[in-house]
Amino acid sequence: MAEERRGSWFGFGFCGFGQALGSGRGRQVHSPEPLETPGPGADVCRVSASWSYTAIVTRGGQVQLSGAAGGAAGGCRDAWASEALLVVLRAGPAVGSRPELQAWAPGSALRGEPLWTHTLVSEAEREDAAGGEPQARALPLLPGARAYVSPRPPFYRPLAPELRARRLELGGEHALLLDEAGQVFSWGQGRHGQLGHGTLEAAPEPRLLEALQGLPMAEVAAGGWHSVCVSETGDIYVWGWNESGQLALPTRSLAEDGKTISREAGWPSEGDSDVRTVGSEDGAPAPFIAIQPFPALLDLPWGAEAAQASCGSRHTAVVTTVPAE
Repeated sequence: MAEERRGSWFGFGFCGFGQALGSGRGRQVHSPEPLETPGPGADVCRVSASWSYTAIVTRGGQVQLSGAAGGAAGGCRDAWASEALLVVLRAGPAVGSRPELQAWAPGSALRGEPLWTHTLVSEAEREDAAGGEPQARALPLLPGARAYVSPRPPFYRPLAPELRARRLELGGEHALLLDEAGQVFSWGQGRHGQLGHGTLEAAPEPRLLEALQGLPMAEVAAGGWHSVCVSETGDIYVWGWNESGQLALPTRSLAEDGKTISREAGWPSEGDSDVRTVGSEDGAPAPFIAIQPFPALLDLPWGAEAAQASCGSRHTAVVTTVPAE
């Protein structure tokens, strides 16, 4: 039997801070290049990228930072990078001790003492307590799915017992949660429509997206001020801010020709998109959508079905399935 080959990691884009993107030469990597790894032959299992630095985790338990933040540490299982905080899941300090969740200042180089430490219940203990098999989770959702970690204090935030979380994503000012039944909940600031409830109001507690009820979702992703989810049947839904075309809806940068923008005063009413117009070359108004406050079904080119979605601050990436022959 042929030996199984592990997948490779690639990087591309802006790397003016020295992030480990491809060759690292210059300020931009314009096409995918193999990621610089911490040491020859390092087996990378997790990459978490923030604006100015990247955290790379190997299967051997090493976490390595590159870019505006540097440093390395061992005994690491997972890492989650943000500009405000670097969160690391590490083995306990003694053999047989519980794993620890540590929050570090990115500029600390993982030296000294963390800003905050929380001891987690081990997976074996969770299995005994819950009476079932534990499932692997990815930061910022904590093992056991009973809480998540926030880049702002309080760092440890419990979830309501009735929320059986499968995935949790944090945007610039909001959070999305996908539960075991495929339902989507959102909370946080909503001034750009990123919560998907049809308004621009904030929601202090997780609130079910009623517009998606009855449509089981498989993936969720949160950008700076927009949101995306993928259904179990491969449909993709988008909502929130569309200032840079991150929702793939008509945007000002494409419609504007330098003429005066016209729109009714005030914010969009409940359930309405914030549709504005600019003058086109023939004088007719060219509409564009600045804010989409509720989920909109997005048609992908060539009838493709989505498998995964990921959001940057103001952009979205989608992976599609391979059509059956």
